[in-house]
Amino acid sequence: MTQDENIAAEAAAETHGPTHSGFVALIGPTNAGKSTLVNRLVGAKVSIVSHKVQTTRAIVRGIAIHDNAQIVFMDTPGIFKPRRRLDRAMVTSAWGGAKDADLIMLLIDSERGLRGDAEAILEGLKEVQQPKILVLNKIDRVNREDLLALAAAANEKIAFDRTFMISAENGSGCDDVMDYLASTLPEGPWYYPEDQISDLPMRQLAAEITREKLFLRLHQELPYSSHVETEKWEERKDGSVRIEQVIYVERDSQKKIALGKGGETIKAISTASRKELSEILEQSVHLFLFVKVRENWGDDPERFREMGLEFPK
Repeated sequence: MTQDENIAAEAAAETHGPTHSGFVALIGPTNAGKSTLVNRLVGAKVSIVSHKVQTTRAIVRGIAIHDNAQIVFMDTPGIFKPRRRLDRAMVTSAWGGAKDADLIMLLIDSERGLRGDAEAILEGLKEVQQPKILVLNKIDRVNREDLLALAAAANEKIAFDRTFMISAENGSGCDDVMDYLASTLPEGPWYYPEDQISDLPMRQLAAEITREKLFLRLHQELPYSSHVETEKWEERKDGSVRIEQVIYVERDSQKKIALGKGGETIKAISTASRKELSEILEQSVHLFLFVKVRENWGDDPERFREMGLEFPK
């Protein structure tokens, strides 16, 4: 056990008694609400959210304390039928996260039900040995009879240990999920200091925030093939920070879309990202965005490493 783990465990034990800890993998189809739920359960933004499918590309860990338990949520990429190399890397990452976890939480969009990718995920889960719970999200949009029928249909395919009905958007039912996880995870020391909410390096989180603003601004216009990297991070004497980031696209036509007429689009993205980063860092941020064309960046192993993904052969 590291010194930080010792300190965290001792502090928790003095306050709560024996501590519990473990990793909970959230898996599910794209746009089921996994990132929204992780942010809700952690109580802070640790994973970006947009309406664009496959927004989450690599596993993001959000850390929550509930009662005497430290729960490490693994927000995995949505599982879908892969078509490109990047798709394959994301789906492999999601299943890898599930197999490394102490408990698996399958999140299903109640409106979409078991259609499409959800059906295939249930089949895949039959090969995974860890305890599993079912969480039906967006229950405020579906009537009770349909929810009960959906829960019964899913449990016919896999005998889940528990089924929960929640709304990640408004928090309904989320306390019940946290109570269950805190009481179910194994006894043991906490993995992270009590005040840590994510294991994502700040440079990477900053890049993710900008990517979120890019997707939100250009949801319809910009293709999926864009990527953001933080290239420079300079803490300044006046207490502010200067951040330089590059948005990589695959074609000149995409660069024009990202820049916008007279640079209007890139300025709006920069303003939105800078505002949120200033709130997260609690210091002034000077953000400079550049757009560069890098053809076929989706076949570049270095870009995959930057995203925290293994490069598929």
